[in-house]
Amino acid sequence: MAAAGDAGGAGAGPGPGPGRPPPPGDLRSVLITSVLNLERLELDLFRGRHHWVPATQRLFGGQIVGQALVAAARAVSRDEQVHSLHCYFVRAGDPKVPVLYEVERTRTGKSFSVRSVKAIQHGKPIFICQASFQLSQGSPVQHQYTMPAVPPPEELLTQEELIQKFLQNPNLAERYRKHLNKIQAEDVPIDIKPVNPPDVFCSEPQEPKQLFWVRARGYIGETDMKVHCCVAAYISDYAFLGTALLPHRQYRIKFMVSLDHSMWFHAPFRADHWMLYECESPWAGGCRGLVQGRLWRRDGVLAVTCAQEGVIRVEQTPNQSKL
Repeated sequence: MAAAGDAGGAGAGPGPGPGRPPPPGDLRSVLITSVLNLERLELDLFRGRHHWVPATQRLFGGQIVGQALVAAARAVSRDEQVHSLHCYFVRAGDPKVPVLYEVERTRTGKSFSVRSVKAIQHGKPIFICQASFQLSQGSPVQHQYTMPAVPPPEELLTQEELIQKFLQNPNLAERYRKHLNKIQAEDVPIDIKPVNPPDVFCSEPQEPKQLFWVRARGYIGETDMKVHCCVAAYISDYAFLGTALLPHRQYRIKFMVSLDHSMWFHAPFRADHWMLYECESPWAGGCRGLVQGRLWRRDGVLAVTCAQEGVIRVEQTPNQSKL
């Protein structure tokens, strides 16, 4: 996303909450300067490149969702804001080549507009998405769930600090030490603070629920809400499907990929401010798992709802102890 204007104009301002002032020098979020900075090739054709590739050597699903939403957002008016998107991952992404994003202006109405996006590599679609945009409309019909009561992010350790703490245990099995070192070396452009981090030394089943404080790493600032929605789309896929594995930690994962991803945007927010990501899995079976998530602003406003189904295949023989 080269500039806020490329994703449309100024929308509703983000909600209140402690944030970071503009830093001296260029410390802007890499999600804005690189990951979501698409190159326009034609009016509705864009090219995206990769910043971080997971250890699986498949493209990160959140990157594809976020880049597809950037492409869709560049094909609507400045005043329209995204309210939902629905996506399917149809082929594995190749991290060695860029992704082309082809936008179709499916419908432009008085209140709502729909844009369809196809992500292409090697001449074949790897991902399809439909995003719906709406002009702002007021209504007396309003309600939401209540945000969970959790410690504030200032009282919690980052994911990196937790990993360092685990690595200090001299009894940690070498296989898990290598795995944690690999995670620590990844250049993920997201700040994460788990509220109730799972015990890395325990294989006991746990309730399929997770709570994280999350935000984009770096500064984004006050800009069009569509920019923050694109960043939230990137963030929303990180560690999401893993929620479905918490009751099954005794099994080793053979294969796990996203099949689809949906998001609904409810209220303005800042993606570079801490938000609480509440994740839960109501069901798993048939080598698939379903996860649902809610992104909460610090002031208790429900900003985004997410849902995803993915393929989960495990080895039938339970894991050995990590110690």
